[in-house]
Amino acid sequence: MNRNFYLHDVPLAEALESWHAALAAEGLMAPLGTELISLAESLGRVTATPVWAKLSSPHYHAAAMDGYAVRAADTRGATETMPKRLAVGTQALPIDTGDPLPAGLDAVIMIEDTHLVTAADGTPHIEILAAAPPWRYVRPMGEDIVATELVLPANHQIRPADIGALAGSGHTSVTVFRRPRVAILPTGTELVEPGQPLQPGSIIEYNSLVLGSQATETGALVTRLPAVADQYETIQKAVLEALETHDIVVINAGSSAGSEDFTAHIVREIGALQVHGIAMRPGHPVVLGTAPGKALVGIPGYPVSAAMTFELIVKPLLFLWQGLQPPEKTAVEATLTRKTHSPIGEDDFVRVTLGRVGERLVATPLNRGAGVIMSLVKADGILNIPRFSEGFDAGAAVTVELLRSRSRIENTVVAIGSHDLTLDVLADHLRRRHPELTLSSAHVGSLGGLLALQRGDAHLAGSHLLDEDTGEYNHGYIGRLLTARGVDVTLIGFVNRQQGLILPKGNPKGVHSLTDLLREDVVFINRQRGAGTRVLLDYHLRQNDLNPRSITGYERQEYTHLGVAAAVKSEAADVGLGILAAARALNLDFVPLFRERYDLVIPNTHLANPMIGRLLDLIRDRDSDFRQAVHQLGGYQTELMGEIL
Repeated sequence: MNRNFYLHDVPLAEALESWHAALAAEGLMAPLGTELISLAESLGRVTATPVWAKLSSPHYHAAAMDGYAVRAADTRGATETMPKRLAVGTQALPIDTGDPLPAGLDAVIMIEDTHLVTAADGTPHIEILAAAPPWRYVRPMGEDIVATELVLPANHQIRPADIGALAGSGHTSVTVFRRPRVAILPTGTELVEPGQPLQPGSIIEYNSLVLGSQATETGALVTRLPAVADQYETIQKAVLEALETHDIVVINAGSSAGSEDFTAHIVREIGALQVHGIAMRPGHPVVLGTAPGKALVGIPGYPVSAAMTFELIVKPLLFLWQGLQPPEKTAVEATLTRKTHSPIGEDDFVRVTLGRVGERLVATPLNRGAGVIMSLVKADGILNIPRFSEGFDAGAAVTVELLRSRSRIENTVVAIGSHDLTLDVLADHLRRRHPELTLSSAHVGSLGGLLALQRGDAHLAGSHLLDEDTGEYNHGYIGRLLTARGVDVTLIGFVNRQQGLILPKGNPKGVHSLTDLLREDVVFINRQRGAGTRVLLDYHLRQNDLNPRSITGYERQEYTHLGVAAAVKSEAADVGLGILAAARALNLDFVPLFRERYDLVIPNTHLANPMIGRLLDLIRDRDSDFRQAVHQLGGYQTELMGEIL
């Protein structure tokens, strides 16, 4: 099983089989060893040996109630009509809960079942109205635990109640499987620590934070090593040093086949290389190997690839080494909102958002780029497209593995449509006012949003589609795409916003109008087909008799206003059409051209949904912090916000 694969499309199952066989030969497919720890440290750890009781609990006969200890025989015959009196101090001894039962006494009478009286000779007595059977309100020795009995078996994960049982049975420490020691080694000359100054080409090194946190979730002990430059000898030296004190070394980046990708060669030289390349996306260039008594893993440098391969490959091993079972994943059936392609021959792990719309749970794919960490932040679940499938069509029933709780997903408002910064602000303020609710937005353009409502895939859509025939926003498209197809909706005003040209600071090329877009020295960045901004641009180009084919960059598309602004900020484009708030967000110049209406379209079937009711209450609250936050973005007017149009 000690096979080497160099960037081959090895199936995930076959790659794991090869690596696990090599790990087993090194004794690394079982818990790593044991350690004795205090009970205070033991929560969540796994017992390596059975634990037997040293003491009985309680270790004496104990009173279970406040009252009087008595001999049961002395209480015989007591009734409501013939009360019986017992002398305090001889026949009835005062006792508190937990006190040892005096010798010769075998029952306790609760204080509330007694009446204190004074006998003729002046001595205190208690008067009782019922007999006490033997051992009433007494905890006999060993009621809970009997010395020498089994308290916890081996391979048991310790819970809070277990810690109490261990202490109660006379233990102060427990032998458990030790925690694996994990070293995370980032590699890359371009890496800088968070908070350090950035230069073009430098990358913030946060993968080790993510991978280290994933390892910590399993209970492992993590060492984040300093990033090392892309030099063979430097990386090899760092790996060898880490192997001396760790059970597994995870080398981040350098696992592909580029000129500075040394991981596979280093693993082969230090120990044995079992796998180089797995048929999966994201995460194809994975390196799996062993060193004597140790494990070696090369994780791709792209953030999503790194996180997902660590989750699938490394975390199960870390659980195993501690005698733990990986947490059981919950899977749900959902309806896919749009067609999702996949390369044949690779397991494809697609991040999706989820929400219940009507009677269906709908899944909307997120950005699939291996470097888009926000796709993991936003994801509610993972859709696995099998390696011999080309993908799924829109409307397909799919199985999604949950990343969030089912209750959180059931309380999600699903918005699909045009992008606007105010939706992110709305999501934040909705969560502040109603912590149980989530607003999930997918940006597919205004036209895509209305089509999603037509299919029943969303609770609402943001739209700003200009009808060229009437000059009216949204009404004509709603009539053709929704009302005419039996989908009755309510159009609710949201914001009026400023659209214009987003430009580099100082507007170095002097772009002031749509006519300037046709200049040969100007590179434009466009929005995707179906986006309201694209419709608006095309409308005004026609109105001014301007040919879009003469615009350099017209076919290059971004899916959000911030994406357009980022393209301009990075000098990938000289100009884009977008909203003032996006230009302000990235400190860019802005030339205003148009004012437009951005509305919310809500199918009437969802208006009775309490989640939608709470969302609309927030939107219609004129004194809310939300409305103030919208104004602070710049370029927005809210006079129509919340009104039925």
